[in-house]
Amino acid sequence: MNYRKYGNSGKMVSEIGFGAWQLGNKEEWNGPDEEQAINLVHEAVRLGCNFFDTAPNYGRGKSEVLLGKALSSYPREKLVINTKVGHVPGETNGFDYDVIIKTVENSLKKLQTDYLDSVILHNPPIEMLNQKSPQFKALERLKSEGLIKEYGASLDYSKEVELLLERTESNVVEILFNIFFQDVRKKFEKLEEKGMAVIVKVPLDSGWLTGKYNKDSKFEGIRSRWSKDVIERRAQLVEKIKKIKDPNIPMTLEALSFILSYDAISTIAVGVKNIEQLKENIKASDYKISLEKVKLYEKLYEQEIADNPLPW
Repeated sequence: MNYRKYGNSGKMVSEIGFGAWQLGNKEEWNGPDEEQAINLVHEAVRLGCNFFDTAPNYGRGKSEVLLGKALSSYPREKLVINTKVGHVPGETNGFDYDVIIKTVENSLKKLQTDYLDSVILHNPPIEMLNQKSPQFKALERLKSEGLIKEYGASLDYSKEVELLLERTESNVVEILFNIFFQDVRKKFEKLEEKGMAVIVKVPLDSGWLTGKYNKDSKFEGIRSRWSKDVIERRAQLVEKIKKIKDPNIPMTLEALSFILSYDAISTIAVGVKNIEQLKENIKASDYKISLEKVKLYEKLYEQEIADNPLPW
């Protein structure tokens, strides 16, 4: 496993992080049960992963609990834990000042830690991206009290990242970035200039960039949001990726390595359901994609997607 700077925090994070959305999601999303989840986290640590990304609404709150149980036996200073605020089970106003404070206090208890390395607003409305907003005042208070080390936001588009950089004192941003979603690439230079910690979310486009789906695939749950036209378009794009990559390189490895080819990236929060997937993901830290292929994937995005973005 290779490691990168987590912004200006002084900590180093594993290039391949652990996205804990699936923990506690056994009934709804076929995630691991409690014993499997804890073993999965232990194996991730054994393989060199030290970055863990969760949220209070993952697994309806179970994700943080299971992650806390699993990580409680490791030295806290060797771990980097990121969670979110804004979407909380049972709360209709998750972005309210008092709710943000309460959410972080609850997350600390569930994660069995006395501080969090970073806390980010979970896809907030664009008007909240201002240091003077109640949301950032709450985050600044939590930082001043030592409950969180850094803060920021989880965002999807370059215009949002620009506002975060210009109007807040954030040191962390989580971005939607993969071969199909490259809009935020426009701000990579500015992110590097500021020394931001950059977490990548949805790196495999909800499974499409693993190569396991095609135009005939059927979807349930959150993935049922895709229309027939969107499924067919994604399937066509997957076939174009297969023509670019080497035939003996798995799609997952190619997709993650593409992301890691950018120096602006700190870590990738990759969702994982089992140890087999975990080991496959971690291989990307050792595989270096060629600059030629990176440019071809950039060209694919510019020619096929940029002017007609895929719906997430």
